[in-house]
Amino acid sequence: MNKYTQYSDYQLVSLLKGSKNESEKAFTEIYSRYSHRLYAYCLRMVGNTEDASDIFQECFLKFFNSSKNEAYIDNIRAYLFRIARNLCINKKRNHKQFLVLNDDNLISSDTDYADKELMDILISSLEILDFEYREVFILRQFQGLSYREIAEITGEPISTLKNRAWRAKEKLKAILIHYLEDF
Repeated sequence: MNKYTQYSDYQLVSLLKGSKNESEKAFTEIYSRYSHRLYAYCLRMVGNTEDASDIFQECFLKFFNSSKNEAYIDNIRAYLFRIARNLCINKKRNHKQFLVLNDDNLISSDTDYADKELMDILISSLEILDFEYREVFILRQFQGLSYREIAEITGEPISTLKNRAWRAKEKLKAILIHYLEDF
């Protein structure tokens, strides 16, 4: 067990500004803490592995470079997700094609067929939602972030985010009701 696993996020960010050895070890610990969830977010938002990988890598590169200059980063997870969000928005703006979700990470091999089919339907239904609803839903339901953390990422008021989450659920219910009747 390395000593960096016991450090807080604030301590790790401080170490990023230190010697090369400390900086690399601190970055490695930050990467191991947040990489899986961040990649899953990128994949759900852009829908293909190539774009998600590009955004994911660029996100950590921007984080590393900006951490040297930032005076204080109090919430690494929110900071990383804010970078990823902005990169996803840029990708959407630049490519005009967005979100064809195929998330094999959501479905395990021991999941039965009906659960797989239901998850496929849910993922397809997310494609129909507008970006702002889809984003809040994914951050809240799939990533488990609090509304306060989502507010830090998006810069939106918590009341707006709660409203969007509710509307996303309502829209998904309306879309899924016909499929759920079959189950």
